Amino acid sequence: MTGGITGQAGAPADHETRLSQGDHQAIKLWLRLLTTTTLIETDLRARLGQHSDISLPRFDLLAQLARQPDGLRMSDLSARLMVTRGNVTRLADQLEREGLVQRCGGPDRRGVTLQLTRLGQERFGEVASTHEDWVVQLLDALSGPEQEHLSQLLGKIKTQINTRRSIPGG
Repeated sequence: MTGGITGQAGAPADHETRLSQGDHQAIKLWLRLLTTTTLIETDLRARLGQHSDISLPRFDLLAQLARQPDGLRMSDLSARLMVTRGNVTRLADQLEREGLVQRCGGPDRRGVTLQLTRLGQERFGEVASTHEDWVVQLLDALSGPEQEHLSQLLGKIKTQINTRRSIPGG
């Protein structure tokens, strides 16, 4: 692995700075993933802040709703965004006040779903393609096949973690 993972002089301080030569490869990989994710999120947050008034968490919530025209329950949004229901509720309250989302009775009357309003669809549409362009730029150090391979490898890790989480004591 290259790219300043041992905290050489002049390398930016990040999660990998604390590594030493004797660290286990899995620790090095975990810190590389953490650092890369943090760098990508930081870049996207900055670009969104310059381009619009939609924060990254708000964008992520709107993106989930844009993919589900019939809306999503708050618990489903919480699971998809991997945040607490309280966080989703606060975001939803803000977006509802701004007219970007609306709460609707669920089809089975057991829960409330959140849906994009027409204004929400328009605002999301204004930012979505630009956001996609930014992500493409951030990942263009990898070729298409390399991106696919990395996605497959990360998918294996994700599957293993989810499998272990579903086993009591796993």
